[in-house]
Amino acid sequence: MSERRLKPARMWPADVVRVGGYGLRSRPVRVFLSALGIAIGIAAMVGVVGISASSTNELDRQLSALGTNLLTVAPGQSLGDQSVHLPATAVGMIAAMPGVETVSAVGRTDARVYRNDHIAAEQTGGIVVYAARTDLPAVVRSRVVTGGWLTAANERYPAVVLGWAAANRLAVSQAGTDSLVWLGGRWFTVVGILAPSELVPDLDNGAIVGWPVAEADLNFDGYPTTIYTRAHESAVTTVQPLLGPTANPEDPGEVDVSRPSDALAAKQETEKTLSGLLLGLGAVALLVGGVGVANTMVISVLERRSEIGLRRSLGATRGQIRTQFLSEALLLSLLGGVGGVVLGVGITAVFATYQDWTTVVPFWAMAGGVGATLVIGGLAGFYPAMRAAGMPPTEALANA
Repeated sequence: MSERRLKPARMWPADVVRVGGYGLRSRPVRVFLSALGIAIGIAAMVGVVGISASSTNELDRQLSALGTNLLTVAPGQSLGDQSVHLPATAVGMIAAMPGVETVSAVGRTDARVYRNDHIAAEQTGGIVVYAARTDLPAVVRSRVVTGGWLTAANERYPAVVLGWAAANRLAVSQAGTDSLVWLGGRWFTVVGILAPSELVPDLDNGAIVGWPVAEADLNFDGYPTTIYTRAHESAVTTVQPLLGPTANPEDPGEVDVSRPSDALAAKQETEKTLSGLLLGLGAVALLVGGVGVANTMVISVLERRSEIGLRRSLGATRGQIRTQFLSEALLLSLLGGVGGVVLGVGITAVFATYQDWTTVVPFWAMAGGVGATLVIGGLAGFYPAMRAAGMPPTEALANA
C-alpha cells in the first residue's frame, strides 16, 4: 500500500497578514524604532514635496493675481557723470503704443519723511518719498489696507500714502486726520497705508505723495523715475523690446526695461533646486531606515530559530517560512510609511498655515511614499526571509 503524501496547509492572504502581524507584536519596542526610521525618511520626503508644492501654489496664485504682463521702465546708467532721466513725455508716449493697456509712473524726490519734527535729519529709516499719479494702484495692482489712495481731490495737498514697511518704521498703524508725519519740512496727513507688494517691493519702503504737491512743495523736477506698464498678455513679448525706444527715442540705450514677474519665477526655480537637495537628504534617511528594517529582520530570524524549526517539523514549507518573514518586513515598512506620510502632511500643514499658504500635498507624493516603503521593505526583508526558509528543521531546533 503506497503512502499518501499530505499537502501542506495553504496560507491565505489573511493568514499571511495575521502571522506577520504576530511576529511584529512580539517585539513592539524594536518594531517601533525600526518603523520610526522609515517614518522619518518618508516624512522628510513628503514634507519637502508638500512645502515645495504649497510654495509653488502660492507663487502661482500671486502671479495670477498680480499678472505677468507688468513691465517697468527706468533710467539706465550713463557713460559719463551726467544724471540720466526719462523724458517728461515718456508716459504719454508709452500709453499710445499698440498693445499697452494702462500706464502710470512714480518719481523719486529728495524729500525726507520723519515721525515728527524732532527727529535728527540723518535718521531717515531708508524711507523714500515718491511722487505718484492717482492711477498707480490700478496698474501695479496694489491694495490699501487702511484709509484710501490719493485722489484728484487731495493730490494737490499735503496728503501721503505709506508703504507697508515705511508705516512700520514710522510707527503709523492707522490712516486719518490724526495721523501726521513730518515730510519735506511740513506736516502731511497719512490718508492710506498699502499692503505689501510682491511685484513692486520698492513701494513698501516709500512715502507716496501726489504729483502736483511734489512739484509745488518738494522741489520735484517732474521727471518719472519708474514707469509701470500693463500690456496685453498676448503682446508682452512685442511691447517689451519697444518700450526703451518709445520712452526715450533720443537715447534708447539709457533705458532699462524689466518684467517684475521674472523675479518671482526665478525665486520659484531657486526653491525647486533647494527642494531637490532636501528630497535627496530625505531619500538618504529612507535608505537608513531600510537598513534598520533589514537589521531587525536578520536579528528576528536568529532569535526565532526554534519557531522556524518547529514550524518546518510540523509541515510548513520553505515558501511559507519565506512568506512569513517577508510579510513581517513589508508590514513593518508599511507601518513606518503610513506614519511618515501622516507626519509629513502634518509638517506641511503647520508650515503652510504659519506662512498663510494653502496646504498642498500632491497625491503622488503620498502614494509614492507608501510605495517606496514597500519596495524598501521588500528589499530589506528578502535576505532574512531566504535565510529563514533555508534553515533545515533539525539544525534550527538544535541551535535554538
